[in-house]
Amino acid sequence: MTDIRVALVGAGWMGRCHAAAYGAAASVFEPVDRPRLSVVSDIDGATAQAVAGRFGFDRWATDWRAVVDDPGIDLVSVATPNSAHRDIAVAALAAGKHVYCEKPMALTLDDAQAMAAAARAAGTGTLVGYNYLRNPALQHAKALIDAGAIGRVANFRGTYDEDYMADGTLPFSWRCRVADAGTGTLGDLACHLVSVAQYLVGPVASVSALTEVVNKRRPIPDRPGETGSVETEDVAHALLRFENGVCGALSSSRIGWGRKNRLAFEITGTEGTLLFDQERMNELRLFQATGDIAANGFRTILTNAAHPPYDRFCPAPGHGLGFNDLKVIEV
Repeated sequence: MTDIRVALVGAGWMGRCHAAAYGAAASVFEPVDRPRLSVVSDIDGATAQAVAGRFGFDRWATDWRAVVDDPGIDLVSVATPNSAHRDIAVAALAAGKHVYCEKPMALTLDDAQAMAAAARAAGTGTLVGYNYLRNPALQHAKALIDAGAIGRVANFRGTYDEDYMADGTLPFSWRCRVADAGTGTLGDLACHLVSVAQYLVGPVASVSALTEVVNKRRPIPDRPGETGSVETEDVAHALLRFENGVCGALSSSRIGWGRKNRLAFEITGTEGTLLFDQERMNELRLFQATGDIAANGFRTILTNAAHPPYDRFCPAPGHGLGFNDLKVIEV
C-alpha cells in the first residue's frame, strides 16, 4: 500500500465521522491506497487537539489555510459549517489537493459553480458527501429498477423529515442565518432527498416549490429576553418533472416531531412499487403485481451479503449496517 495523507478541516460531529471512516476504510476494503490521518484543523484548538488524540492524527492545527497549502497533504476533508465550504475547497484545489466536501456543497449556486470550475482546473479527485447513496439497500433498489422489476417508473414521492428544530424555544444559531447556512431544511435534509431521486429516477427537468419559516423568531443565547429573526426555511415542498417524463413530489421538514432521520421514498412503476425508510435503513420493501392476488403483498428484503458491499462488514443477513458504515463505504 501507499499512503494518502489526509487533512480534516472541522472537528465537529461530521468531522469525527470522516475521521472514523478513514480509520476503518483500509481494514474493511483493503484499498490500494491507505488513508493516513496527518492533520486535523479546527477553529477551536482544544477540540482539534482532542480529536487528534482520539483518532490518531499526527498533529493538529487551528489555521486551515496553512493545512491546505501543506505540500505533505494529498487530500482535504471539508467538514465545517456550510459558509466555509467554498473558500476551503477552492484553496485546496488550487493547491493540487483532492477534496472530499460535506453537503450541502455550497451556500449559493455561484459558490457551487466556482467550486466545480476549480475542480475542473485542478484535475484532482472530488466528492460531495451524499452518503445515503452508499446504502446497499438503495443500490439494490437501483438494480431492481434497472432490471424492470417494477416495470416502467411512473411516479416518485419522497420525504425527508427530522425534528432537530421542532422545539420553538431552541436558541438562535448559525443555522438560522442565510449568510451562514444558505438554506434551512433544503440544505440540511432535502439535498440528500434530491440526490436519491436523481440516482434512482434521473435528472430533474423542472420544479415548482413552496417554503415556509414556521418558528419565525428564536431566543438569542446569552441575551435574555431578546430574539433573532429566523431567515432559513423549516418546511419545503416541491412538485417536479424528471427529464425522462416521470412526475414526482418532494417534501422536507426540520420541525417534524418524532421524525429522527426519515429519508423515505415510494417509487411506483407500471408493474410494482418500491418503498424505503432510512430509519429502517436495512430494509427495502417490494410489491410486484404478479401471481395470486389473494396471496400478493409487499415483501421485505433484508440487506445481506448478496447486496455488496454489505458483505465487507458482515456475512450474516439481517444484522444490519449503520450510518457510520455508509461513510466508510463513501471513503
